[in-house]
Amino acid sequence: MPKYVPEPFRIKMIEPIRLIPAAEREQAIRTAGYNTFAIRAEDIFLDYLTDSGTGAMSHHQWAAMMQGDESYAGARSYYRLKEVMDHVFGFKYFVPTHQGRAAENILANLLIKPGMFVPSNMHFDTTEGNIRARGGRPTNLIRAEAYDPRARVDFKGDMDIAKLRAFIEEKGVENIPLGMITITNNAGGGQPVSMQNLRDVSAVYREYRIPFFIDACRFAENSYFIKLREPGYADKTPLEIAQEMFSLADGATMSAKKDGIVNIGGFLATNDESLFERIKNELILREGFPTYGGLAGRDLDAMAVGFMEALDERYLEYRLAQTAYLGDSLLEAGIPIIEPPGAHAIYLDAKRLLAHIPQRELPGITLAVEMYRQGGIRAAELGTVAFGYIDPETGEEHLPELDLVRMAIPRRVYTQSHLDYTVETLKEIAGRSKKLKGYRITYQPRLMRHFTARFEPL
Repeated sequence: MPKYVPEPFRIKMIEPIRLIPAAEREQAIRTAGYNTFAIRAEDIFLDYLTDSGTGAMSHHQWAAMMQGDESYAGARSYYRLKEVMDHVFGFKYFVPTHQGRAAENILANLLIKPGMFVPSNMHFDTTEGNIRARGGRPTNLIRAEAYDPRARVDFKGDMDIAKLRAFIEEKGVENIPLGMITITNNAGGGQPVSMQNLRDVSAVYREYRIPFFIDACRFAENSYFIKLREPGYADKTPLEIAQEMFSLADGATMSAKKDGIVNIGGFLATNDESLFERIKNELILREGFPTYGGLAGRDLDAMAVGFMEALDERYLEYRLAQTAYLGDSLLEAGIPIIEPPGAHAIYLDAKRLLAHIPQRELPGITLAVEMYRQGGIRAAELGTVAFGYIDPETGEEHLPELDLVRMAIPRRVYTQSHLDYTVETLKEIAGRSKKLKGYRITYQPRLMRHFTARFEPL
């Protein structure tokens, strides 16, 4: 049996959950248009839809919230956050935002014009959506092994440097307003990026004078993977590793709802003073004054504490081990996942588990629906619906190479028994998988369709 690392905390408050009867689950998923995003939270037993804003805050964070300064401008809470921002991330300038997509929205609005390209290892959904909303072309240049779910490499989130250089030469520097990289690589299985790859990516972007921004949502988890797997880092702390990572970039966007372990919050950071002035003006239009950025003062304080707690090695050991326990238990049961397990989520390989369902018939949706039907478990499709798109120039439909269902594990929320229940539920589904059929889309918006699309069974 896989090893489970005990939680480095004890539970001080609980929230009741319940498994509603199968007939009620069937009605709930039908009412939701077979989209797990549309199910009422009270009808969910275990919720792996996202790890964004769903974690449990610590007693230190709750205590910090009581000190929140709600002054409109220049609040003490902002300066407490700034001290942590300077210490951990090290960028010259930053603004708080209500979450990561707000930071992406501002950055895209200021830098991207129609027809421009933004390279990354793999863009996640909100990043991709904000780029496309400005007429831009998000381009994934991940290493080839990322598209092989069974390939076990230490840093499967690394960008392909040769592809990056060739892409810049082909498209022209004038058509690339910024370059990005996501740590860890969410769209490709939560896989880490090595420090060496970050150095190489940084060197290429700087050679061509392309501003380099890190999507930093899970920076602490990425730091710990580097400590565990990359030569020369075993004796460094996650904080020291994070500081080195960010020293290689010109800026960062972040949803602090992940490795800030808060329910709301994020930031946009840069070293470019002229860009920062433009960011502040845009922020005032869309979010709020630059010292609160769409957040209450108490949220700023919780974020400041959360960034440091996310870098605690005891927490990170548990975090990675809990995810590995779920992943290894599923592999032991013969259920295909993206290997090796990442830190924040397990990605079920719906394309392989439901190989009899053609990709255009949405095997990821089929699996997500069955998880709810069978066990009241909510997960998110990250495949054909989330990342398929129509090329604006050719009109050609592009299907992603991976068709996944992500089970994102909320931080400090679920226990071993919850994970064991999840494994048993998926074993039941796998045992009758050949009988399952696909779905078709009955409604979809133009961008980020997976959030609100509706489906019907074939």
